Amino acid sequence: MSHVGDPNGRTPRIVTAIRTAASVRSRSVALLTTGALVLPVLLTGCGSADSGTAAGAAAQDIAVAERPQVADGGTLKWAVDAMPETLNTFQADADTGTQRVAQAVLPALFTLDERGRPQRNADYLESAEVVNREPKQVVLYKLNQKAVWSDGREIGAPDFVAQWRALSGKDSAYWTARNAGYERIEKIEKGANDLEVKVTFAKPYADWRSLFSPLYPKDITGTPDSFNDGARTKLKATAGAFRLKEADRAKGVVTLERNPRWWGRPAKLDTLVLQAVPRDKRAAALAAGTVDMAEIDRADADRVTLAERDKGQAVTHGPAAAITPASALRSWAIAHSGEDDKAEAEQEARKESRAAVEKYAKEQAGLRGFAIRKALEPAYTQLALNGASGPLADERVRRAVARALNRQEIAEEVLKPLGLPARPPGSHLALAGQDAYTDSSDALGSHDEKEARALLADAGWTTDGARMKPKQAPAKAGSEADEDSDDGKRLASATHPATGNHPNDEGTYIVGDDKPGSAGPASYALAPDRAAAVQQAALLKQARIFDTEPAEQGKKAADKNTKTEARHKGGAPGAYAPKGTAAPAPQGGPLGKDGKPLTLRFVLPSGPGSQALRAIGDKIAAELKSVGINTEIVKVADDSYFKDHIASGDFDLALYSWPGTAYPATDDRPIFAKPEPAADGSLLVEQNYSRVGTDHIDQLFEQAAAELDEDEARDLVQKADARIWAAAGSIPLYQRPQLVAVKPNVANAGAFGFAAPHFQDIGFKKPETVPDATKNSKK
Repeated sequence: MSHVGDPNGRTPRIVTAIRTAASVRSRSVALLTTGALVLPVLLTGCGSADSGTAAGAAAQDIAVAERPQVADGGTLKWAVDAMPETLNTFQADADTGTQRVAQAVLPALFTLDERGRPQRNADYLESAEVVNREPKQVVLYKLNQKAVWSDGREIGAPDFVAQWRALSGKDSAYWTARNAGYERIEKIEKGANDLEVKVTFAKPYADWRSLFSPLYPKDITGTPDSFNDGARTKLKATAGAFRLKEADRAKGVVTLERNPRWWGRPAKLDTLVLQAVPRDKRAAALAAGTVDMAEIDRADADRVTLAERDKGQAVTHGPAAAITPASALRSWAIAHSGEDDKAEAEQEARKESRAAVEKYAKEQAGLRGFAIRKALEPAYTQLALNGASGPLADERVRRAVARALNRQEIAEEVLKPLGLPARPPGSHLALAGQDAYTDSSDALGSHDEKEARALLADAGWTTDGARMKPKQAPAKAGSEADEDSDDGKRLASATHPATGNHPNDEGTYIVGDDKPGSAGPASYALAPDRAAAVQQAALLKQARIFDTEPAEQGKKAADKNTKTEARHKGGAPGAYAPKGTAAPAPQGGPLGKDGKPLTLRFVLPSGPGSQALRAIGDKIAAELKSVGINTEIVKVADDSYFKDHIASGDFDLALYSWPGTAYPATDDRPIFAKPEPAADGSLLVEQNYSRVGTDHIDQLFEQAAAELDEDEARDLVQKADARIWAAAGSIPLYQRPQLVAVKPNVANAGAFGFAAPHFQDIGFKKPETVPDATKNSKK
């Protein structure tokens, strides 16, 4: 899966669901990932798995070549997931194809470098800086005097004004998917001359560099009609190294051509073709020459490696792997037996098998010569814990799940065979190599099965509890009885937010039907629990270390505070044990409470492209079983995995990914915002599908978004991350691998990582610089 960044190099807050559905441009859509996780160890890399440009980071892999080494001309065919539904990146149905087109043809004032840092784009900006902070923040943009739209008009203040008005959220006639940052602008005006644009903010905005990238011409953003419909299938005016030549929906092809009005370094390619190719068709497309470059999953990467290894030899993998001497002899005997029906059926099966083997072998021959370029994708896969209801509403259970996971082993299983750095992410809000990155995971604690069992015992989940007979609750009538069912409890969670989702939620729990003598879950009173309060205080103390101390000192202090937090003298083994009762010693076997087993519903996709994700799910289930937590693995259709389960909250555990960003105060706030009750009784979760959040986390995000001192803003983001770890609603497992198959003579393209592509530099190496390279696909 790929979620190509905005034209400024940012990765949109989106993901392709199960790697087949189109991504959505809105930052209000979650990111689901699967296919890149197939785990055979054929594709190995040279170098240490822990090497990188920074601790835990990996450099981009794009076959860098200086422009004199790149031939002029040619056509590069680049696979995208689907034909773009719109060419307006600010609409809800924008996808990765939309992003790729915008990157090549529209202005981006700031782009990201390979460490995920925003850099001024000199093709459009001479300078951009905050010139006033008081009484209001003012940013002055000085534009490149050569910058013009393809119709000849200068890029200027009118374009900025039109885009601000379209995205400010004040006019509902504009069908926009997001307005983050634009709603903070008070006014935009021309500066000292036509090349200066002065933007005044009503509220300070730290992430001002994220705005106006991409920048559309005023002809598109000037009116609701032109914004809503004028850029869905065409772009009359552009201002990039390329311009839009044609979008052929029937063929699934977008064709970009060199922009003759481009004032920067001219594009090396004549034409860039974006071809829609589904993920499961990528290997065949590469083999047939339909595309020159495609992001692929691990299984296809292994096929490319095997194709080179098998050169001149018979292909014994793929469909041929199922044919053994014994099975071949048995098949021949049946096909030539005297039983007409069986013989005819077997002959047909042999014919189909032979055709499949021949087709596969032909594809393998076509895959020879392709290179695999690899990097760490700017995205991490997490285990999401739904804290809205059920056992995971108790923070102690969520923390126990986290402590039961060996994140290092999981990361190594996915990344080490690829030769990529195999360190689990230590942050939800930055990735290794970024300036804001610091490992705050000690705010929760590392892998420790003994501690996990102690936390579960403190929450009342014990082996003795599993052996007890279930308590018989008094009969209930009407809606109360309905709510007492599993489905009812999950539905009721929308109107009765669980721990972590209510005001002053630290150290609280839901008083429900597990309390002796309770009238049942109809009374969702919130009350402090002694053991929970002690647990929360310990974790918050660790989180405060990140608030007040340097990172290294904080790490040492946190190490001291993550030992045996659950067992306090005089503590309670469960929520209602009498004072002075010690927590029971951890024991083996499944856990339960009042005869009800501790079972979590683990929802995973069932499609053929998600085997690897299920493999990770099986490993997690085994690790949870080792501390007494049972999992019920539920496999659901790929196309319903996100919509019907993740977004709706119909899960206890789930795996999906979030992309990295250079602007966490803006982009990550909706992911970890505290859910709030709506007027109709439902729960507004934004993108926080784990439904776990606190007021303090929200406050830290708000403060970071308004802090113009970059060091102070970074510190606030790191404090927020420590609190997110302590809440234990999201457990990052590994940064995703990015694998791209590409013809070896393609230069300056491949696994980009965080960095924005430089489209004008992409092309084919001159033949003398590519010994034994495949022929240049120049036209």
